[in-house]
Amino acid sequence: MSEESLTAKELAEAELAKAEAELAKAEAKKAKAEAEAAHAKAEAESEKWRAQARKLVAEASITEIALLREQRRETEELAQNKYHHVYAFTDGIGSTSVSNCINQLTLWMRNDPGCPIDIIFKSPGGSVIDGMALFDFIQELRAKNHYVTTMALGWAASMAGILLQAGDKRVIGREAYVLIHEISSLAIGKIGEMEDELKFLKKIQGRILDIFSSRSHVSRAYFARGWKRKDWWLDSEECLKIGFVDEVR
Repeated sequence: MSEESLTAKELAEAELAKAEAELAKAEAKKAKAEAEAAHAKAEAESEKWRAQARKLVAEASITEIALLREQRRETEELAQNKYHHVYAFTDGIGSTSVSNCINQLTLWMRNDPGCPIDIIFKSPGGSVIDGMALFDFIQELRAKNHYVTTMALGWAASMAGILLQAGDKRVIGREAYVLIHEISSLAIGKIGEMEDELKFLKKIQGRILDIFSSRSHVSRAYFARGWKRKDWWLDSEECLKIGFVDEVR
């Protein structure tokens, strides 16, 4: 073989080796690219699952917050007086306020027979006729084995002081007051009509004196003297002393 032919062969082999090297390099780049692509895909898939996990955690947190809020709302709702048989009478005594009270008391009487009931009075008083309707209804509750506690907070004035006497147990706040006075009237009309009304009012007043004297330590005459032509204010200790209440809190 000539020298020129050997050189050509070597050149060809060199070119082949170079081509093979380039091919190997290209394949290495391809493999690297594929590996990077696979890694990127794996990272993307991983991020997708992480995002999904974050979403689930966030949804769980929202659900938990909503549940806690609902539980708190339910707890606050169930803490209201009506679920514990406590009625707060904070209005003047009239047809509407008495009807509202009797309606609620009736629900407790029918739905929970014999349950203890508390009625809290913080009232300036009002209509004697409407108040006496509530007084009689409370007696009906007691007759049906409901233990009724009546309580005065702030003040139980006029008819509210009479209603305080309606319960099995009568309680007054230490800084509360009871106001007692004769029945008042704005009677107008003919003399005979006013005389008839006065007679009726005296009859009611006599029944009120009976209520106070029957629930206290003092006589009917004592009350008649105490409220004669004046407003008779009694603090909690005075109420306890003469027997208007059974307990001061």
